[in-house]
Amino acid sequence: MGQRLNRCLDVPVALPPLRRRLLLLFIMLFLWLYMFYSCAGSCAGLATRGSPAPPRAAAPLPQLEPGEESSREEQRAAPDAASPISSFFNGSGTKRLPQAIIIGVKKGGTRALLEFLRVHPDVRAVGAEPHFFDRNYERGLAWYRDLMPRTLEGQITMEKTPSYFVTKEAPARISSMSKGTKLIVVVRDPVTRAISDYTQTLSKKPDIPTFESLTFKNRTTGLIDTSWSAIQIGIYAKHLENWLLYFPIGQILFVSGERLISDPAGELGRVQDFLGLKRIITDKHFYFNKTKGFPCLKKAEGSSKPHCLGKTKGRTHPDIDQEVVQRLRDFYRPFNMKFYQMTGQDFGWD
Repeated sequence: MGQRLNRCLDVPVALPPLRRRLLLLFIMLFLWLYMFYSCAGSCAGLATRGSPAPPRAAAPLPQLEPGEESSREEQRAAPDAASPISSFFNGSGTKRLPQAIIIGVKKGGTRALLEFLRVHPDVRAVGAEPHFFDRNYERGLAWYRDLMPRTLEGQITMEKTPSYFVTKEAPARISSMSKGTKLIVVVRDPVTRAISDYTQTLSKKPDIPTFESLTFKNRTTGLIDTSWSAIQIGIYAKHLENWLLYFPIGQILFVSGERLISDPAGELGRVQDFLGLKRIITDKHFYFNKTKGFPCLKKAEGSSKPHCLGKTKGRTHPDIDQEVVQRLRDFYRPFNMKFYQMTGQDFGWD
């Protein structure tokens, strides 16, 4: 080594001064790099021979459908392919099947809940509704997972599709993916929910029949038309029975749509606890928008500006015959009472 260095440093004096300086600079740079890599290798070796870190237990893997093209070996290898820091700078991370899903209900406040949750640094969620377990199940879990955002170690992957709650096949399909999936249901007074559902449809189809005429099979007899989806969705107890065949009640969190408006931080606190997250989203994140009539974020995810849900949220409801409203309340009352018993929560709808 010494002889090689002597030969390298034996710079011909006949060279012009500028070239001689450049050559010396190159030699010094070469020696510095050589010493750096030698030291790095030695330090790494010493660290390896020192006190090794205890092996980590493999994380539980989501159950896969038979014939699913993604193997369990691939899932085990992927999360540890890169460190969280390098994953962050490379824009990588790992695409995982969701550990938590907002499964319902339509017009209950699911979009607001998802937008609020996305403020949390440990929550990554799909913006659009995937509709995998009700409309796209034949595409397979690999297709579904590819829709998910990349996450780092410790982050939770989520999605929301409100129609899952009323889809008969959804509980079995989600359980087949992973029995440990945490489920969130945002519920709201079923009468108000039905009117909100109708209002949304009316905004797209102004020529549809009146709410009153759609509510009854026969208004004279007062027989409610439970085949109309706006009515049928609000029979929460009936739908919940189907989910309890596959998931324990403790694995489902029921969020009050009314309290999500009156006390968003309180409801978000319950959600964060349920998901095993640190309570980061608090009162300081919200302000009440009097024009829209619901809370908005002071700062949305990735923005320094206030953020309210779009103009499609908070539509003015049409005036509904109060006799029809009362008949609906009478219709829903026994189902509400059963739902309170099943969930252990009184939502105060009566």
